[in-house]
Amino acid sequence: MIENLKIGTDLVNISRFQKIPISSKPSFYKKIFLPSEIKYCSKFKNPYEHFAGKFAVKEAVKKSINKKVSFLEIETFHKNSKPFVKIHGKYKNQFTFDVSISHEQNFALAVVLSFIN
Repeated sequence: MIENLKIGTDLVNISRFQKIPISSKPSFYKKIFLPSEIKYCSKFKNPYEHFAGKFAVKEAVKKSINKKVSFLEIETFHKNSKPFVKIHGKYKNQFTFDVSISHEQNFALAVVLSFIN
């Protein structure tokens, strides 16, 4: 049913994360990203585009479910290069998500479809 489907989008300028190096401000990143997400992003030559992409996903999830959840309750991960999302806490198992992330020049874009279980 269409009323069980919601959409959220977010666009992030990658420079927002480049201006705050993880090496000098790890506490900033720990307020937004789970340890597994930090580890994933940090393995890339340009980790900031990946941090921006994951941040965009988290914002898009918040918009799509229209519930008060913290960034740390939203887990982003990849399987076979495809992004996925899980919610922890109060809304665990209440939603299923389909996620798309794109990077172009200085921007990361996320589109999230949320389905109410």
